[in-house]
Amino acid sequence: MPKISLRRLTSTPWVQKAIGVTAAEYLRLVWNTTRFALEPPNIYETVVKDLPVIIALWHGQHFLVPFVRQKSDNFRAKVLISRHRDGEINAIAAERLGVGTIRGSGDHGKEFNRKGGVSAFKEMLTALEEGYNVALTADIPKVARICGLGIVKLASRSGRVILPVAVATHRRIEMNSWDRAAFNLPFGHGARVVGEPIRVPSEADDVELENARRAVEASLNAATKRAYEIVDGNRGGSAGG
Repeated sequence: MPKISLRRLTSTPWVQKAIGVTAAEYLRLVWNTTRFALEPPNIYETVVKDLPVIIALWHGQHFLVPFVRQKSDNFRAKVLISRHRDGEINAIAAERLGVGTIRGSGDHGKEFNRKGGVSAFKEMLTALEEGYNVALTADIPKVARICGLGIVKLASRSGRVILPVAVATHRRIEMNSWDRAAFNLPFGHGARVVGEPIRVPSEADDVELENARRAVEASLNAATKRAYEIVDGNRGGSAGG
């Protein structure tokens, strides 16, 4: 009997679709069975004037973010997802949950062109021009909680505000991975926290871009810390720090 590697199996389109759909429906279960606090509570009303926005996330804490959007034309969204095998599964799940996808890498090093970074950047600009909110992970690939310059360059070019967002649940499994991923579990309580928005000048120089990068990192860390404080109380948790 021929041996089939797990890597090859998960590269098969029908397997990717099955995993993606299952993941989406599992996340829907988590969302529908979790009582979420929202901070600040009036964020949907106050953010309307800035739409569309760039939503900044940390890797590993992003699984429930498709549900933070409201079901209206103002809150249409697309998300940047890499082109690798796991990215294909994530894209299927996101589209199942009503979020459009832009395929490419956020890597701004030597792999930027090969991984579709240039075309993805242009697609994100176009999506923002068309009124879509665009969500992407802010950290440098494989370096957790260190914001890269890509997201602030996108804000500078597009003129759109960056909105750091963190979502956490009390019931979760914290993975021993580079991105400190938290696997959310159903039937508990959670928190959605939006950090301080960041605006980047349209003609930002290197110093202004670096200042904006640090501001995104600080705001996203603060939002993440606050989300875990809400759901954990005195328990604490490594995913938030």
